Amino acid sequence: MKISDYVIDYLKQQGVSHVFEFIGGAIVHLLDSVSVREDIECVSVRHEQAGAFAAEAYARMNGKLGVAMATSGPGALNLLTGIGSCYFDSVPCLFITGQVNTYEYKFDRPVRQIGFQETDIVSVAQPLTKYAVMVTKPDQIRYELEKAVALAQSGRPGPVLLDLPMNLQRAEVEPDTLASFYDSVEYQELVQDDGDLDEAVVADILKRLEVAKRPLILAGGGVRAGNSEASLSRFIELTGIPVVTSLMGLDVIPHDHRLYTGLIGSYGNRYSNLILANCDLLLILGSRLDTRQTGTRPDTFGRGADLIHVDIDTNELNSKVSVSLAVHSSLNVFLERMNEALTIFSKPDTTAWLDYITLLKKQYPTYSFTPQADEIEPNRFMELLSSRSETFHTVCLDVGQHQMWASQSFRLTGHQRLLNSGGMGAMGFALPAAIGACLATGQETLVIAGDGGFQLNIQELDTVVRLNLPIKIVVMNNSSLGMVRQFQDLYFAGRQQSTVNPNPSFIDIVRAYKLPAYTMNTMADMHQLNQFLSVDGPAFLEVKLDKDTNVYPKLVVNRPIEDMYPYLDREELKKIMQIDLVDETDIST
Repeated sequence: MKISDYVIDYLKQQGVSHVFEFIGGAIVHLLDSVSVREDIECVSVRHEQAGAFAAEAYARMNGKLGVAMATSGPGALNLLTGIGSCYFDSVPCLFITGQVNTYEYKFDRPVRQIGFQETDIVSVAQPLTKYAVMVTKPDQIRYELEKAVALAQSGRPGPVLLDLPMNLQRAEVEPDTLASFYDSVEYQELVQDDGDLDEAVVADILKRLEVAKRPLILAGGGVRAGNSEASLSRFIELTGIPVVTSLMGLDVIPHDHRLYTGLIGSYGNRYSNLILANCDLLLILGSRLDTRQTGTRPDTFGRGADLIHVDIDTNELNSKVSVSLAVHSSLNVFLERMNEALTIFSKPDTTAWLDYITLLKKQYPTYSFTPQADEIEPNRFMELLSSRSETFHTVCLDVGQHQMWASQSFRLTGHQRLLNSGGMGAMGFALPAAIGACLATGQETLVIAGDGGFQLNIQELDTVVRLNLPIKIVVMNNSSLGMVRQFQDLYFAGRQQSTVNPNPSFIDIVRAYKLPAYTMNTMADMHQLNQFLSVDGPAFLEVKLDKDTNVYPKLVVNRPIEDMYPYLDREELKKIMQIDLVDETDIST
């Protein structure tokens, strides 16, 4: 059997039906092996970075594996941003790169290059992958394929990379004679339990929950990464504990759920940050507590609470925030064990706490400014858009101000998914991610992007049109790279170097791709939104905003999470807090 055929056959066995790629000479054998099959297909994108983002979204939707391929040299290097995105956000993806023939590869010879487009992608990718290797011998292919996929999916998921020289791809093997990774000592060493959760830990946590007056769950991206959302939903119903989320955890619970209490962090809802600041027990599930969540004062984060942190990655426990109880466990194991134990749980009376939460949500709604006449205020627009978006299975956000407006105010219902680029924070993510999500689900998908990020992978409009994918694209156009521009206004006296530049006509560009295109200049243009949403198939909507539109509220440097800008009057903040304020001498303005 030809090795390229063997590789594609193995991918199909893993449930992969789409391979995202941009063809080059070093992967022709692999793509030809796809072309002769009817059960798996190539998705030819217009840039390798887009292929990587599409594979990431594909994996996040199917919960198993995404695959992207690229040729040697520039193709392989163009995958790196997407590989890093998978690594930081714990997404199981297999990246396969073509390589020059082994007899053209320099190996340890002290020269820069021998073969055309020869590049040591393995060394470059290793810091951003769980495993990266060049396969140089035909009889290694089964072992390395199985090892790569097992590592991608085990423990804390993440990306892996296999570099396949051209002469290896065209080599012949006898599949039945190939050594299996699953028969190896190495696999046995990899197999381990999902943490050290024992009965004493479960009993301890139950006692803490029973005495808490103001308990809260912080759900992070690890809930989805661990396929634990069903177990979490059951846990929430059994305990009645309200939930806040991180940016990566936004879609673990429907936003119309009575116990959903919003997004926390630097650009979170003010009421959500206040809720977290005032809880007396915080159960942290699958969140790495980065500074976008805690602010630059992690010592003040949850300072009045009994902190319990559960994570599959021991390196994240007591790393940034010191906690009362660190639990090394997969979330599935933890939540299932807790749910079993909750049959003897005495649910505490949290009526006063839930009333307080309701008060905060009513008192501090999330809006950037008070609009004049028909002016478009982005948070209100996101509320409106979400109220008319029930047909969308998945919402893909790019990176920038629009991402925060949507994360603050787009209300997910039912089983809607929301995909953010978290740790990498890569502009240009949303459009290719929507391609991957749409192909994984077969469902209508919504892109929300800014005028900056949209242009980074604008070429993928061709992929959307060519495949006639039901993807609708909303671009919030404030003619600037608004997140950095807002930062410049705050810290650099308004010197807007490199952030404000004129845009081309997006309407003309989109129509060149034969897409229906619409524009909203004010809220009086509601008919444009209605027409956009009524299109059968892909469509584009440009929403015009003032250049100086900002994201509020916002947590600034050296402030605790509850003290967001625009600042509340100190007496008002003191009155609504149920714990002591941070001493003003500790706060730098």
